[in-house]
Amino acid sequence: MTFAVPGALSAEQICRSGEFIASLQTADGAIPWFDGGHVDPWDHVEAAMGLTVTGHLAEAAAAYQWLIDTQRPDGSWPMSVRDGVVLDAAADTNQCAYIAVGAWHFYLVTGRIDALTWIWPTVEKALNFVVRAQRPHGELSWAAGEDGAFVEGALLTGCSSAWQALRCGELIAHAIGVDRPRWRWSANVLAEAICDRPAAFLDRSRFSMDWYYPVLTGALRGPAAAARVRDAWSRYVMPGEGVRCVDDEPWVTAAETVELVVALEAIGETDSAQQLFGHIQSLRDEQTGGYWTGRNVVNDQVWPVEQTSWTAAAMVLAADALVGATGGATLWRDLGVGPGGVMQDREAVS
Repeated sequence: MTFAVPGALSAEQICRSGEFIASLQTADGAIPWFDGGHVDPWDHVEAAMGLTVTGHLAEAAAAYQWLIDTQRPDGSWPMSVRDGVVLDAAADTNQCAYIAVGAWHFYLVTGRIDALTWIWPTVEKALNFVVRAQRPHGELSWAAGEDGAFVEGALLTGCSSAWQALRCGELIAHAIGVDRPRWRWSANVLAEAICDRPAAFLDRSRFSMDWYYPVLTGALRGPAAAARVRDAWSRYVMPGEGVRCVDDEPWVTAAETVELVVALEAIGETDSAQQLFGHIQSLRDEQTGGYWTGRNVVNDQVWPVEQTSWTAAAMVLAADALVGATGGATLWRDLGVGPGGVMQDREAVS
């Protein structure tokens, strides 16, 4: 699969970024943050999606096989693993949910229904784990401790991403001819919390992800999404540079910037999306095909010093979203939400 973003990235550059991601994959299929770094399930899936969209389908399949092989009996994965050794045995609910997004993305790109049936048991166990974390007002506990008990507290960014995963899980189920109404109900009440109950979440408004993630994932659409983006634009966006990771530091990060690019494209703000995408190419390393995670604009200093697999993946996924080169480009745009950001079917489950 070759494609380009005119004026920003050539087809050769995008291919090099795919090769960069593939170069970090270990023999067992795991994709660490960087050579010698740790693996977490969310960023591992993001990297697998980057492999998929750049045509490294065998490597992407190996990445999903690693998730199949390492899933725990309760449907979760550890937060952090390095070289097969668990560093943090707790489970992040959003990280565990993301396999559904990756699986649906693989299908959108390849059209392979057999891939969905292959990964379905793993997706099902993961999403069943996630919905068990749902609290009375719809939000999800952000993690389960080593003892398996869900902790207090919910995160807006994580819940928004988990909403997308539940929706993708429904689509996978429909594609293979089964129904999971419990997931549909869970997604409905989760979307209501995201859109209408901000007090349900811990205050992480310092982080730009809490600003744009409800829009990026599709939980929020329409005029409310446009207003959310517009109202905090000057707080998080540094003109001509990119998106701050946090609102109180001049630290522009590549992944946050291109995630906002995808969110903007999804709500029809294509010109702003293309401009931001062009600006953040300043973090590209032409020698490796990778991207620096971020840069302190005032000091003109990259930090941290690693080029991460998931940063390169976010970049090529944003490139695809901008030009629509593969079926995966529709992932963030066409989830099919109803009024208020919730799905039309509000079937209750006893």
